[in-house]
Amino acid sequence: MPRLSEVIAELDVLWPPERAEQWDAVGTVCGDPDAEVGRVLFAVDPVQEIADEAIALGADLIVTHHPLYLRGTTTVAASHFKGRVVHTLIKHDIALHVAHTNADTADPGVSDALAGALDLRVTGPLVPENNLGRICELDHPETLRAFAERAAKRLPGTAQGIRVAGDPDMILRRVAVSGGSGDSLFDVVRASGVDAFLTADLRHHPASEATQQSPLGLVDAAHWATEWPWCEQAAAQLDEISDRHGWDLRVHVSKTVTDPWSSHHDSSGAPN
Repeated sequence: MPRLSEVIAELDVLWPPERAEQWDAVGTVCGDPDAEVGRVLFAVDPVQEIADEAIALGADLIVTHHPLYLRGTTTVAASHFKGRVVHTLIKHDIALHVAHTNADTADPGVSDALAGALDLRVTGPLVPENNLGRICELDHPETLRAFAERAAKRLPGTAQGIRVAGDPDMILRRVAVSGGSGDSLFDVVRASGVDAFLTADLRHHPASEATQQSPLGLVDAAHWATEWPWCEQAAAQLDEISDRHGWDLRVHVSKTVTDPWSSHHDSSGAPN
C-alpha cells in the first residue's frame, strides 16, 4: 500500500494547491505522512456524518471538496463540532485532505463533473483567466423546462430541488454551468451569449437583475448537489492513478446527503 504522502503528492498534481484562491484553505488537515493508505472516501463536506462513515468503511483517508477550517482556528477542542471531527479522525488514524478552489479551476474540475452529470458537451471555460465554470452545448435544442427537468433527474436529490427563473418555453442551445455559488459570474455569463445558466446559491437581487437585463434562463440547484458529481470524477481519477502505480486502493464515494436543508414546504400564504 502507498504511504499517505505518496497519495497526497498525486492529488496535488490533479489539484495543485497553488491554484487555490488566496482566501482558501486547502491541503492536508490531519494525517501521518508515513501512514499506509488502503481505502479512500470522497465527500463534499468534512462533517461528523462523513467521519463516522469513514470509520464504518475502514477508510484511511477522506478527501473532501469543502474545507474544515476555512477561516482558521485557535483550537481543535472536541467541545466544538469541528474539533470533534478532528478528534474522531485522529483517534481512528484517518487523514483528511481538502481540494476546494484548486479543484474548481482544475481541468477536469468541478464544473466539468457537473456538465458530465447532465450529459452536456463542454466547449470551453466560462472564465478563461482562471478556468472557472464551463460553457456547454446541448446535443439538441430543448426548452428551459426540459433542461430543468434534466437537472432534477441527473443531480442528487435535495430538499431544495431545482428552482427556475425565465420563460419555461424558451429554447436553449448553449448553457453555462458552474458548480457551487455562481451569482458573482452573471456579468461574464451574459457576455458569453449562452441561453441559460445552471449554478447554485442564487440570491434574490442578482437573480432579479439578471432576468431583468436579459432573457437569460436561470436554473438554481442546491450547492451540495452541484458539487457532488466531482466526488465521482475525483474517485475515478484516483482509481486510474492507483492502477498505474499498482497500489490496489479501494476508492469510495459517499452517498450521504450533507446538504444542510432537510425538508421543503410549498408556500400557501398570499400577500396581505
